[in-house]
Amino acid sequence: MPEPAEASNANLSWLRSILERVRSGELSVADATIELSHLPYEELGFATLDHHRNLRLGFPEVIFGQGKTPQQVFEIARRLLSSSAKLLITRITPEAATLVTGAFADAVYNPVARTVTVDRSGDTSDLPGITVITGGTADIPIAEEAAVTASIMGNHVEKYFDIGVAGLHRTIARLPQLRQASIIIVVAGMEGALASVIGGLVACPVIAVPTSIGYGAGFNGLAPLLTMLNSCAPGVAVVNIDNGFGAGYLAGIINRQRISGGEA
Repeated sequence: MPEPAEASNANLSWLRSILERVRSGELSVADATIELSHLPYEELGFATLDHHRNLRLGFPEVIFGQGKTPQQVFEIARRLLSSSAKLLITRITPEAATLVTGAFADAVYNPVARTVTVDRSGDTSDLPGITVITGGTADIPIAEEAAVTASIMGNHVEKYFDIGVAGLHRTIARLPQLRQASIIIVVAGMEGALASVIGGLVACPVIAVPTSIGYGAGFNGLAPLLTMLNSCAPGVAVVNIDNGFGAGYLAGIINRQRISGGEA
């Protein structure tokens, strides 16, 4: 297995060869783009890092911290930051967060969302349009994960918490703000009805996130998942139980395409 420095040097040599072939006319720009979409990865033994996911998808590889040791999380983060200006770690433990933030002064730990982010892009022009809401206060950690994800992808996120259908007047009171959104992420547990209610009141896409919050008959999020999947309101898409990251990422992609007019 090559050492990290050797892998990086190999990547640079391969990239230079493509650029030289374009300059000499041997390779067209279109063909070079195809080759660059398959740039190499790096083997760490316990992980295989996709350093150039940003080139293909518009955002670098994200670290899922759950199940990894603090040292593994740190080493993956260190290597990803060697080739990317942004870093997102989700489901990180406090121990791993301490290790990462201690090593990188610009790392930001959000203990509620259980995320660590690094942004060295220098881009301060956050795209407007994304709103995150929750049915209850207990749903906030998943909502914060969604908000952090969308934010690190370059979006400004509005947040309104604890406006569930058990007190529908709270939902209605926020309608003027909600109708200004371009994408709404609805995070709710219990029966998960909030997504259907919002879907019937706004014209924008709604991304529903069922959470595992609720009593026994909620089956750890299965009940709200089925409610959201069976929503009669049009325009409601559903991600997995407690998957705030997936909702935030999807919202970020939609918003970027909306702002850019579909251009990459």
